[in-house]
Amino acid sequence: MNIVRWESDETPVSAQFDDPYYSRGDGQAESRYVFVEGNNLPSGWEGRSSFVVAELGFGTGLNFLETVAAWQATDPSRRPALTYVSFEMLPLTRQDLQRALSVWASLDQLASELVSHWPPASGWSSQEICGVRLELAIGDATALISTWNGVADAWYLDGFSPAKNPELWGKDLMHNVFERTKPEGTFSTFTAAGWVRRNLQGAGFLVEKFPGFGKKRECIRGRREG
Repeated sequence: MNIVRWESDETPVSAQFDDPYYSRGDGQAESRYVFVEGNNLPSGWEGRSSFVVAELGFGTGLNFLETVAAWQATDPSRRPALTYVSFEMLPLTRQDLQRALSVWASLDQLASELVSHWPPASGWSSQEICGVRLELAIGDATALISTWNGVADAWYLDGFSPAKNPELWGKDLMHNVFERTKPEGTFSTFTAAGWVRRNLQGAGFLVEKFPGFGKKRECIRGRREG
């Protein structure tokens, strides 16, 4: 089964959902802006003893690598033990993962270490990569999230477009995300779709719009009140 098709500009596109894995403009900058900065990182973890980032949609691992880069750039005396938990239905092959990440020279070293641990096993796996504990859940997130006993300080909601991959934005899943968020924990996402926003609000999150990346007008982010 071909999970990815490659466009002429080397953009990886999901063969199943007909949606790019990251922005055609600048995927790295989008990842940093929407997810890392959208969750007020790295300042949000400074001075903490531990911190958990959880994600729906591991994809190419770009968000993971950008988070690791931000963590490594944090003063060691101020950075926490970091755990990164991600749910992914269809992991890329090692070859496609390496190809997708090869366009960003600043991530070469981090990407090489991630690729060396790829591919993950089905179900749950846990390994240390670049000093960060990476826990991957390979399979249906709507089922696997109920087997996770942890709670996140920050969520990256990064499934494919809600119009093309609605299952990863449904009411029940957003409720499970909320239940696995610490008080004052945050989330961010690239979409501002009205029904996604309502599902997040219905789950219990405070939701706000913020300017989108590049040509995108709006995104949303929010938090669980303490």
